[in-house]
Amino acid sequence: MWKYSTRKLILAGAVIISFSASGQSKFIQPEGLTKPPGYTHVVVSGGTVYISGQVSANEKGEVIGKGDMRAQTIQVFENIARCLKSVDAGFGDIVKLNTFVVNLKPEDLAIIREVRKNYLSAEHPPASTLVGVTALANPDFLIEIEAVVSKKQKQ
Repeated sequence: MWKYSTRKLILAGAVIISFSASGQSKFIQPEGLTKPPGYTHVVVSGGTVYISGQVSANEKGEVIGKGDMRAQTIQVFENIARCLKSVDAGFGDIVKLNTFVVNLKPEDLAIIREVRKNYLSAEHPPASTLVGVTALANPDFLIEIEAVVSKKQKQ
């Protein structure tokens, strides 16, 4: 039997398991985002917020910026902003970003960094991983970013 109040175990460097004293998590579908079948955009467990991979889709599910890495990256960060707002958090609360880019090229990295600096702290950027992939869920998506947020619980 697990007897942890709020602990995180990292297994194999990739899987995070969160144990909460209450055992309850909150599942949120923020306003302004698509309502996906089969997954939740935001899950709060203890003081940790998990934001599912955000893509360049608007509320209607339409792809914004087809073929345009800059436009898609901006839309992704705006979608992350909606997710953060739903839990009263901000970009400064993000502790980890995982970015997936289709057919990653050096010029993509420059564009992503340029957009990121408009949202993230230069002094205290989150831990980050960037992975080149062959495809995402929709062939028009060029980038997907997921986030982990550390949020102090209100007393």
